[in-house]
Amino acid sequence: MNAHTKPQKNSVKAAPQSVTTGPIIGSRKIYVAAPEHPEMRVPFREVVLTTDAEPPVRIYDPSGPYTESDVQIDLNAGLTQPRRAWLDAHGFATVPGRAVTAADNGNISEEHLVPACPAQRPILEAKPGQMATQYEFAKAGIITPEMIYVAHRENLGRAAMLEGAKERHADGESFGASVPEFVTPEFVREEIARGRAIIPANINHPELEPMAIGRNFLVKINANIGNSAVTSGAAEEVEKLVWAIRWGADTVMDLSTGRNIHNIRSWILRNSPVPIGTVPIYQALEKVGGDPIKLDWEVFKDTLIEQAEQGVDYFTIHAGVRLPYVPLTASRVTGIVSRGGSIMARWCLAHHKESFLYERFDEICEIMRKYDVSFSLGDGLRPGSIADANDRAQFAELETLGELTKVAWDKGCQVMIEGPGHVPMHKIKENMDKQLRECGEAPFYTLGPLTTDIAPGYDHITSGIGAAMIGWFGCAMLCYVTPKEHLGLPDRDDVKTGVITYRIAAHAADLAKGHPAAKLRDDALSRARFDFRWEDQFNLALDPDTARSFHDETLPKDAHKVAHFCSMCGPKFCSMKITQDLRAEVLAMGENERAALEAMASEGMAAKSEEFLKKGAQLYLPAAE
Repeated sequence: MNAHTKPQKNSVKAAPQSVTTGPIIGSRKIYVAAPEHPEMRVPFREVVLTTDAEPPVRIYDPSGPYTESDVQIDLNAGLTQPRRAWLDAHGFATVPGRAVTAADNGNISEEHLVPACPAQRPILEAKPGQMATQYEFAKAGIITPEMIYVAHRENLGRAAMLEGAKERHADGESFGASVPEFVTPEFVREEIARGRAIIPANINHPELEPMAIGRNFLVKINANIGNSAVTSGAAEEVEKLVWAIRWGADTVMDLSTGRNIHNIRSWILRNSPVPIGTVPIYQALEKVGGDPIKLDWEVFKDTLIEQAEQGVDYFTIHAGVRLPYVPLTASRVTGIVSRGGSIMARWCLAHHKESFLYERFDEICEIMRKYDVSFSLGDGLRPGSIADANDRAQFAELETLGELTKVAWDKGCQVMIEGPGHVPMHKIKENMDKQLRECGEAPFYTLGPLTTDIAPGYDHITSGIGAAMIGWFGCAMLCYVTPKEHLGLPDRDDVKTGVITYRIAAHAADLAKGHPAAKLRDDALSRARFDFRWEDQFNLALDPDTARSFHDETLPKDAHKVAHFCSMCGPKFCSMKITQDLRAEVLAMGENERAALEAMASEGMAAKSEEFLKKGAQLYLPAAE
């Protein structure tokens, strides 16, 4: 919101009033000061275990202040601004901003207009010749506060290398990635300077808790929200944001396509601790009445500035959808499935001209650089079916994205690359390898990929398989897919299911890559499982509520929370209980008893060895008649 925005009569009625708050059950929100920066409070979630023999387990946490104990959230005021002092120190220009127009909200009537968030923030932009982006600072050898914050976050708040980090690191297969045993601010700077990582952080998003996207950091996930022409408004979208980050979404994309786009986005941004991404062509299309043929550079440029001034952290730009590539999709089973890709393809064919996104790419870079809006170079020609995976259209666009990446870097912008889509398992690694090669190791950000097309209603699973694989191969961020994919707009439950599914995929990838901290939570849960510490098992789970609910469906009593069995095996057939009994018996033996048992075992093995040799040391003997 800026000085040109008029207050709305229906602001009390339309404004979001409440969202989900409070700690996730069994854990607490903590803030840990970064080394040598006591003023820098980095957030984590901590699970305190029921045994004094083990320390609390610290967990990476993107949920913002919403999961603090007894937190009071005022959505009208927006979140606190942890970056404000850092931004003020740069001395960016404060500008009045463009005037908000009726077209920004789809020319909706006053009666149905959702008011903008009343929280006021100064609108900043870089002065001529002034560095603004994390990439520019990194190239200049400057470690920013955002880089320090990210390093501490990736280390889970530890000031020194974890015990056993070398062994866990060596146990993984990273496929050429350079995952460090301990992340330093200098390492973060180097990764950003090389273009291998980004910190999406618009200078107009002071509420942001900075995070990194790159193959040498923890694998991140994105959740999509957004209103459409037929459903949802400001309250629903802010709650979807809060709900998604509660369960682990590291970034959120607002893919709104209906009315009230500008004002709903203001509520999202002022109340978001995570980076927010958009696809600006969607709003630009609304401004011209939904007709792709009427799009032009001026409308798109105005939309970029509008969203950059609001604080959007990254833009999906489908600049790789070029006129000569459109015919390559003619023989596909599912054609062009990207909304942005189909919009630009139609524009190119209607005008028989090269895409204005491609031709004006230098100017797009100049706009985005002033606000440090990161590029998410869109895969408008991604395959929408297994049959179309890895075809010429897809890879022609990827090659162009590689060329544009170098242009964006030359202009000082941060860049990541979007990827497919629908790809069978045996073709996934080719996608990752080609992206690294063509795009200079810029971070890859994929939708899945979905590994089969036969499971509508379960595409969070078909895509989660592909997401885990490509995350292992080097993908930096995974865009979630919900059970409603291909079927409808996801609701609250679908968002949670999609986020949890993709947290599983990302964590599995971190384990496989040998991330030093990834295995700590697994080991803690495994020990709790063996010790029948049910509460610890629930609380260490990605979804404690569901884990506890499933257990209590058949064993609901409090006594069952300490029982040494579950309803699967019962008290007599639990393998872990039997193992514990055996271990206890052995430990209860005296030294002489244990020695006798070992001697008996040795004698038995020696006898069997002698019998084998007497029979000619033959592996296979005739069956006895």
